[in-house]
Amino acid sequence: MISVGIVGGTGYTGVELLRILLRHPNAEVKVLTSRTENGRRVDDMFPSLRGHTDLQYSDLNIDELKKCDVVFFATPHGVAMKHAEELVAANTKVIDLAADFRLQDLEQFEKWYGQDHACPELLKNSVYGLSELNRDKIKQANVIGNPGCYPTTVQLGLAPVLKAEGLVKPESIIIDAKSGVSGAGRKASLGMIYSENADNFKAYGVAGHRHHPEIVEALENISGQKGVFNEILFVPHLVPMIRGMLSTIYIDLTEAGAAADLQSLYEEFYANEAFVDVMPAGSSPETRSVRGANQLRIALYKPQPKKLVILAAQDNLVKGAAGQAVQNMNLMFGFAEDAGLQGIGLLP
Repeated sequence: MISVGIVGGTGYTGVELLRILLRHPNAEVKVLTSRTENGRRVDDMFPSLRGHTDLQYSDLNIDELKKCDVVFFATPHGVAMKHAEELVAANTKVIDLAADFRLQDLEQFEKWYGQDHACPELLKNSVYGLSELNRDKIKQANVIGNPGCYPTTVQLGLAPVLKAEGLVKPESIIIDAKSGVSGAGRKASLGMIYSENADNFKAYGVAGHRHHPEIVEALENISGQKGVFNEILFVPHLVPMIRGMLSTIYIDLTEAGAAADLQSLYEEFYANEAFVDVMPAGSSPETRSVRGANQLRIALYKPQPKKLVILAAQDNLVKGAAGQAVQNMNLMFGFAEDAGLQGIGLLP
C-alpha cells in the first residue's frame, strides 16, 4: 500500500482523483490540501463521498507531502514546479495535472503560460504521461507531466497512422474539438455560469490555444518528424454539458494511406490496450458512453478515397485528467495498470 498526497483537492480534477483513489486497492490518500478549506471535511463539500472518507482538507505542508510515496498536483499552472525538486529529493514521486512538465520547449512554455520555469533541469528528466505511448519511460519516472485533455484525444487518435509512416499528410491535419464546461475548472467565472452556456455553443482560442504547442511537440515525438506539424489547425469549442470531450480530426491521405486497411491498423495497434476502444467501422462514439470511465473510444471514416476522419471521445475529467494520472501512478509503482480504474461509463 502506497501513501498518496493530493495538492488542490477542491477542484474538479482533485476530487475526481480522490473518487478514483478511494477505491484503489494499493493506494491510500493521506494528505489532501486546499488553500481555502483548511480543516473542512471533504464530505461536507462533496456529499457524494459521505461514508467513504473521513479526510479533512489541510494547508500545503511540504514536510507532510514528503512522507507520501507520490503527490498529485491538481493545481493551476506553476504550482507543481515550485515544490517538485524538494519532493523528488525526498524520494517522493510527482504527477502534475497542470502544464509544468508537459512541454520540453521552455520558450513555448514561457510564451503560453507567462512564467519562467522554476526547475528546468528537473523538466529535462520528467516524462510526458501519455500512458499508452510512453509506458516504459513512465515506469522509470520520478516526475510525470500528465497530458492535457485535448492532446490526449489527438495523440491517441493519430498515433497509429503517424507511426506507420507515409500514410497521411501531416500538414493537412485539422482538429475540431469540443469539451464540457468542467474542462475550465471549478472557479467563479462569468463565462462559465449556467445562463451563459445553456442553449449555447461556441468556439474559443481560435487565434491560438496553449494546447496547440503541446499537440505539435507530442506529434513530433510520436512520428519522429520535426517541423511538419506546425501548420496543423486546432480549434476547441465549449458545449453545454458538464463532462465529455469529442475531437473530430480531419486529415488527407497519401496514395499509400488511401490503399491501406486503416480499420485493421487501428484495431491491431490498440489490441492490448484496456482503455482505448477502436469501434467497428461505421460507428460513432458518444461522450455519454465514456462518462465517468477511464476510456477513450475511436472511430474511423473515409468519406472520400483520400480523406480520413477520426472521431475520439473521452471523459475529460477521467481519461483526460485524473484517470490517466492514476494510470500513470499504477505504471510507476508496478501495479496492475487498471487498478482502481475498472469503472464502466454511466449511461443514460
